[in-house]
Amino acid sequence: MTTDSKNSRRDFMKKGATLLGAGALMSMVDPAIRVGAWAAGSDAPEKTEVKIGFIPLTDCASVVIASVMGFDKKYGIKIVPSKEASWAGVRDKLVNGELDASHVLYGLIYGVQLGIGGPKKDMSVLMSINNNGQAISLSNQLKTKGAVDGTSLAALIKKEPREYIFAQTFPTGTHAMWLYYWLASYGINPFSDVKNITVPPPQMIANMRVGNMDGFCVGEPWNARAIRDNVGFTAVTSQDIWTNHPEKVLGTTAEFVQKYPNTARAMIMAMLDASKYIDEMKNRSQVAKIIAEKSYVNTDFDSIEDRMMGQYDNGNGKKWQDANYMKFYADGAVNFPYLSDGMWFLTQHKRWGLLKEDPDYLAVAKKVNQIELYKQAATQTKTPIPKDVMRTSKLMDGSVWDGKNPKAYAASFKIKA
Repeated sequence: MTTDSKNSRRDFMKKGATLLGAGALMSMVDPAIRVGAWAAGSDAPEKTEVKIGFIPLTDCASVVIASVMGFDKKYGIKIVPSKEASWAGVRDKLVNGELDASHVLYGLIYGVQLGIGGPKKDMSVLMSINNNGQAISLSNQLKTKGAVDGTSLAALIKKEPREYIFAQTFPTGTHAMWLYYWLASYGINPFSDVKNITVPPPQMIANMRVGNMDGFCVGEPWNARAIRDNVGFTAVTSQDIWTNHPEKVLGTTAEFVQKYPNTARAMIMAMLDASKYIDEMKNRSQVAKIIAEKSYVNTDFDSIEDRMMGQYDNGNGKKWQDANYMKFYADGAVNFPYLSDGMWFLTQHKRWGLLKEDPDYLAVAKKVNQIELYKQAATQTKTPIPKDVMRTSKLMDGSVWDGKNPKAYAASFKIKA
């Protein structure tokens, strides 16, 4: 066939596809996929296999379950979960395209967007993965000295000055912000009164065991595991710092969304179905069993299941059923990428000197959080959509965050950088 013939045939095929329209194109897609397809045009995923990163934490469950239980197949994609060693590794692999998307710290995505905590690159939050379910653990050595909560810890630091070391998981991440917020609420400056270091989540226990730190903030199951391994106890849960706080997100680059919008939408839909499944309490034991496996979190089943079920034991004589346990769906309230959630992390980045100037908080959030794409996926999966892109929350110190005046909010704290 001559080059001219090939070109003519190509032109004919292009014109034919245009004339036939989305209906004819969709007829070529597997019926099982079409059932779950977004119905506003030819929405077949541009990329059918997606590599989604995760860190070994309980809240990676929706990535794992979407893959293991086959929720991805319904939307024409195959999710390949990729276990990563650290949040810095996740950041680098997202930025260079080794990962298509990842279970990732909310604040990490915003940090990369603004060039703090790593290279600057336009990023996207596709959805929120979970609320609640993190904690701050203190060492048993602190407990023997009577430091069992914020008040007694502040008193000990004042009474017995030394270098107290606290670990978080990434400089711009959620755990760093919960830790700093909690310490500062008790008058402890997280930068001048104590030393803070960065440690990957699965390495927290080993570091505390050998005395490298006095406390840490991390996701489950590592707080429960600290108690089980008799190296520490839970001083406070993250839901006590901010009830129903934003935590991990499904994050990717803006470039990926622009290049593969249908694939990005399919990932959200698969993750929403998985989130819905996980939030049915009858399924949680099975979910805990799956994610405890070596390929995923690689820890004992009990350390995951108890707190996933809201059954808390702080390792210091208190046991309770927590109504604000880790949630993955909650009728869609968990998953909506509220602009105010993203903006809050920026206010804390400014508070602690990670940002030197106030950014245009709302503009950044609108650019990063893929509200419209999320709404399309939510509509298709019959996930309720909140009426407002902002929400109002009260934190542990009584401060109210509603996103209305972020610059004033960031400047309002007594203890800041």
